[in-house]
Amino acid sequence: MQQVGAKGFADARPVDPRQFPAIVSPAARNAMVRANHVWVLHKQRIVQVVGAILALLAFGGLIAAKDMIWEGGVTAFKFVQGEFAAAGFGITSIEISGQVLASDADIITLLTVGTGNSTLTFDAQKAQARLQWLRAVKSATVRKVYPNRVIVSIVEKAPVLRWRIGSTTWLIDERGDKIGTDIASYTELPLVIGQGAADDAVPMVRMLARYGRIGDGLAALSRIGDRRWDLIYRNGLRVQLPEAGVAQALDRLEIYQAQYQLLDRDVTEIDLRVPGVVTLKPGELAREQIAASSGKPKKATGTP
Repeated sequence: MQQVGAKGFADARPVDPRQFPAIVSPAARNAMVRANHVWVLHKQRIVQVVGAILALLAFGGLIAAKDMIWEGGVTAFKFVQGEFAAAGFGITSIEISGQVLASDADIITLLTVGTGNSTLTFDAQKAQARLQWLRAVKSATVRKVYPNRVIVSIVEKAPVLRWRIGSTTWLIDERGDKIGTDIASYTELPLVIGQGAADDAVPMVRMLARYGRIGDGLAALSRIGDRRWDLIYRNGLRVQLPEAGVAQALDRLEIYQAQYQLLDRDVTEIDLRVPGVVTLKPGELAREQIAASSGKPKKATGTP
């Protein structure tokens, strides 16, 4: 201990320490002691909790500020758009070529959504990419011509057949995908009907293209039970093909047409579903002739 000179205590007098005021109450002192103990024991956890609370408060402030920033950005964008348009850079002409199945309204909608009305802010690449969302579009080219024009060139997918399902006739491309609804420009394409017909129609149509005699007068291909095909001709004739061995059945039908002109006869149905057997259902005139030749009326079938 350091000794203090007596001079400093010359005027000292005895005092009861209980007369001095207490700066911190006993309760507060006890609370501080307990808080100090809690801080020492749980310092890491307290820091984590406080940090999480501060992060939440900051995030809430950002959300509130985001709306203000967004509104300000929209206002500025509209102002800039208006200034560009007033300066002569507003889009006043959109020229579209190459479209047949894709509608002009759909194309213009995809071109203009979110791009504004100025050639300076119009994003041609994004607009070009959006056009390929259309069923019929194979590729597209979009370019800006300053000060106020947008030129669009469309290349559409080529339909190879028509598929009628219910009251709607779809145009189908070589992949079997629907690319648009039927219009008068494509009535010469092969027609397939029935549920699931589009899935297998393309290879079937390609196979039939090798048989010139069979294709004459063919009106439609009908999918039966999503398993096999019937050929339907304009004169009402129906040819039933098998599930398997379709090429062999068509070979026989081609031969019968070459030798007997079978498809031109008064026959309403030709059944090729059994290998090596051709069953015919005669028409009304043919039944009368068969009945007259046999002396009694009957429904005749036969194999040429």
